[in-house]
Amino acid sequence: MLAMIVAIVGVGELFRDFGLTTASIQARHLSNGQRTNLFWTNSALGLCLGIVVFLSAGLVASFYNEPMLKPLTQVLSITFLFNGISTQFKAHLNRELQLVRLTAGDLIGQIAGLALGLAMALNGFGVWALIGQQVLQSLASLLAMIILARWRPSRISRDTDASIRPFLKFGWNIMGSQLLSYATTNVSSVIIGSQLGAAPLGLYNRAYQLVVLPLQQLNAPASRVALPVLSRLHSEADRYKEFLLAGQSILLHALVLIFAFTCAQAEPLIRLVLGGQWMASAPIFQILAISGVFQAAGYATYWVFVSKGLSGSQLRYALIFRPIAIAMIALGAIWGIYGIAWMYTGSMFVGWIFGLIWISRVSDAPSLSMFANGLRAIVGYGAAGAISFAAASLVDPGSDLQRILVGAATMILALGIVFFAWSAFRRDIMRIVRAAKLLRK
Repeated sequence: MLAMIVAIVGVGELFRDFGLTTASIQARHLSNGQRTNLFWTNSALGLCLGIVVFLSAGLVASFYNEPMLKPLTQVLSITFLFNGISTQFKAHLNRELQLVRLTAGDLIGQIAGLALGLAMALNGFGVWALIGQQVLQSLASLLAMIILARWRPSRISRDTDASIRPFLKFGWNIMGSQLLSYATTNVSSVIIGSQLGAAPLGLYNRAYQLVVLPLQQLNAPASRVALPVLSRLHSEADRYKEFLLAGQSILLHALVLIFAFTCAQAEPLIRLVLGGQWMASAPIFQILAISGVFQAAGYATYWVFVSKGLSGSQLRYALIFRPIAIAMIALGAIWGIYGIAWMYTGSMFVGWIFGLIWISRVSDAPSLSMFANGLRAIVGYGAAGAISFAAASLVDPGSDLQRILVGAATMILALGIVFFAWSAFRRDIMRIVRAAKLLRK
C-alpha cells in the first residue's frame, strides 16, 4: 500500500524541490539573499504540495480501489512541508562540501524513523508503522539539518543581487528531466498495482527496492562530491576529464561489483534477508539488478549535464528518451511482471547508450572513455559473477550461508584473475586507488 501511494504522490517531491537543490549547488556564485529566497521558495512549495496531496488522498484511494489509502496519504502529506523547509539547509551543506554533517543529518533522520517504525510494527500498527517511519524521518532530518547547517534564513530579500530567476530557469529544466525520469521509474509500479494488485506489486517493489538501495546509498554521496567539484572545474578541460573518469570508475566498480554478486547469489540472499515467503521476488531482482548496472554506468552522464550547466539540453534528452522508455515498459506488461522487469532493464541500457551519444554532441565530455569505463566494469564483474553463480550451484541448495560463502570466495578468486590478466581493468582499479589524492588536489 505504501508503494501504491509513493508511485503517484511521490511526484510531488519533484515539484517541491523544483530542481533548486541542484541549481544552488551548481551555481558558481550564490549570495546570502539568493539562498534565503530559495529557502522561502522551497518552503512555500512544500506547504502547497502538502495541502494538494492531503486534498487528493481520496483520488489516490479511488484509483487503486483501496479505501485505506486515503488516511495513509493524508498523514504522509505532512512530509512535503518538512522536506521543503530542509531543502536549502541540505543544499548549503552540500555546496560547502560539509559532507560529514550532511550525512549525519540524513543518518539521524533515518535512525529516528526506523526506531519509531519498528516500535509501531511490534505493537501491531501494521502499515501505519511505515507511515510513522516516513513522517518522523522527515521531521528528525529537518531538525538535524537546521542545527548542523549553521545558517539561518532572513526575510525575503528584494535586493538586485538576491534575484533567483536564473535558479528558477535552471531548476525548471532539472525538474522537467526528473519528472520524466520519475515517470519511467514508477510507471511499472502503477501498471502492476492497478492491473495485478497489491501482492504482485509487493514482490516487484521489494525486488526493486533492493536494487535501488545501493544505487541511492552510493550515488548520493558520490554526487555530493562530484557535482560541486566538477562545476568548479568545468572550464579546465584536462582536470575535469581526469576527475570525471576517476569518479565514474569509483561509482561503477562499487555498484557493478555489488550487483554482479547479488544477482549471482539472489536466491540464498533473499531467503536470508527477507525470508522464504519472498522467494518469488528473487528472479525479478536478478532481472532488475542488470538494470542497476546500466543505471550505474549512466550516472556520470548526469554529472556532465549538471556540472556544465546543460539543464536545457538534459531536458531535451529526457523528452526524447523517457517516452521511449515508458512505451517499452508498458509494452512489457503484455508478458506480465517479468516482461515489465525485462523491458525496464532494456530501457536503462538504451538510456545509457543514448545519453553518451547525446553528451558527445553537446559538450566536450570524454564520452568514448566513459563508455569504455562502463564496458570494462560490466564485462569484468559480469564474468566473475557468472563463475560465482556456477560454483554456488554445486553446493547443497539447502545451505544458504554456505552457498553465499562459496560464491563470495569464488568471485574474489575470479576477480583476482581478471585483475592480473586484463591490463585495462587493472588500470581502472589503480585509478580508483589514486582517487583520494586527486580529490585533495
